[in-house]
Amino acid sequence: MNRRDFLKAAAVTGVVAGLPAASHAAADPVYKTKLEKALIAQVADDATCERIAKAGFPGVELTRKGITVEQAIEGRRTAEKHGLRIHSLMSGGADFNNPDPDARKRSFDVMVERIRVTAAYGASTMLLVPCRVGGMTMPKPSQFSIDFDPQTLHVRTVVKGDNAPFAAYIDAQNRSTDLTREAVTKLIPVAAREGVIIALENVWNNLWVTPEFAAAFVKSFDSPWVKAYVDLGNHVRYTATENWLRAMGSLIVKLHIKDFRIDRSMKNDGEFVGLGRGSVNWKSVRDVIDEVRYNGWVTIEENNYSDAEYSTIMDRFFAGQALTEGASS
Repeated sequence: MNRRDFLKAAAVTGVVAGLPAASHAAADPVYKTKLEKALIAQVADDATCERIAKAGFPGVELTRKGITVEQAIEGRRTAEKHGLRIHSLMSGGADFNNPDPDARKRSFDVMVERIRVTAAYGASTMLLVPCRVGGMTMPKPSQFSIDFDPQTLHVRTVVKGDNAPFAAYIDAQNRSTDLTREAVTKLIPVAAREGVIIALENVWNNLWVTPEFAAAFVKSFDSPWVKAYVDLGNHVRYTATENWLRAMGSLIVKLHIKDFRIDRSMKNDGEFVGLGRGSVNWKSVRDVIDEVRYNGWVTIEENNYSDAEYSTIMDRFFAGQALTEGASS
């Protein structure tokens, strides 16, 4: 039996490459929320959709840029033929804080078209990263303690104590907030017309890096068409994933899942690792997902296991069990 045949058989039995099958014994917690698992792919062609469906995933999130509305309609048909739902489109990073107004306008126009493509796919959300900052002195992730004006969302301080070294960063953060609020507000009518939610994700863009600040930012749009796409592993270096979930609460529209191992001696305060090998307490995270009453898609955003292995890992996560054999969370 080759590896492909083994994985296919293992997916049926629930035992994959040393991962014990998810148990549904009475001792396991019973959750009220329902989660659906998805993988990421570039396009929805026959080969990709067949592979994902055979691994036991009902959904997919797509990433390919430059797709036309006509191509998206065809991709939706292909996915549906294989019983898959295209639930989201990663739009890529926008350039909403560019000092050049023409550049900002070009970026805005691209996002308008990507909302249209998202709708053609039949997806409910377009993941948007509004902008990035860098090249100036910033606090280490563990140092952040952000104080901001709840009305303007302008940051006053980013650490306790002396903030003079971070003046340029504070200015960049506030400018990014203003310009992003302006651009996304203009996108809301487009999103409403197309029936697509703009999902703002907590990513490594050095902006809105604490859960309370990020939640206030998303909430400031006061629109059902702007929600939070929470990545469960991206910002554990700032604070525990559970804090992100509780702060975002009902603002959450989708979840990404990956793992991160904290090591404060490293350049980025740690590194991304395979699910179950990092610092995220997955049992606790599953409990809090239930606590905040999130129902919906959880999409894997890493590439450390096979599709079949990921399918089993996700089943175990949904059931509140250890993700890998011998793990405690």
